[in-house]
Amino acid sequence: MTKDYTLEQLDRIIEMAWEDRTPFDAIAFQFDIKEQEVINLMRREMKSSSFKLWRARVQGRTTKHSKKRDFDEGRFKSSRQKQITHNKISKR
Repeated sequence: MTKDYTLEQLDRIIEMAWEDRTPFDAIAFQFDIKEQEVINLMRREMKSSSFKLWRARVQGRTTKHSKKRDFDEGRFKSSRQKQITHNKISKR
């Protein structure tokens, strides 16, 4: 089932998926979208090479899965980290 998201929502889902310390549970809570649906969305919205990089990055990453984390709370954001807004990801 494909859900209709606004461009701003899609942008935020993609941003959250790229963030190392944002678990899929947080994306599910905020946007009512399961991990597999996030993966499918990323595959659809990103270039193939970008998707492969992202997938390799998050696969097995403990911080993307709440149950695998060794901490309960907290979010680190570097002062050097750019804010992603109006992401224009080219499609395949």
